[in-house]
Amino acid sequence: MTIDEFVKRFSEEFDETPVEKFAVGTLFKGLDEWGSLTALSIIAMVDEEFEKRITGADIRNSETIEDLYNLVMSK
Repeated sequence: MTIDEFVKRFSEEFDETPVEKFAVGTLFKGLDEWGSLTALSIIAMVDEEFEKRITGADIRNSETIEDLYNLVMSK
């Protein structure tokens, strides 16, 4: 999966945030819709799409969508 595909899948976990708000450098924790349930959705998406495990700590240590993508790809 390319980073652009990852950004698209990441954005699909949000119901109310416009897709235009999502880019490689998006500081996702600053989005109004971001919260613990969204974090769990991202963890589940990574597990389902990549068959890789990430933790809440991994998300806390990531600032941008690109950071999270790079972390997933390194596992």
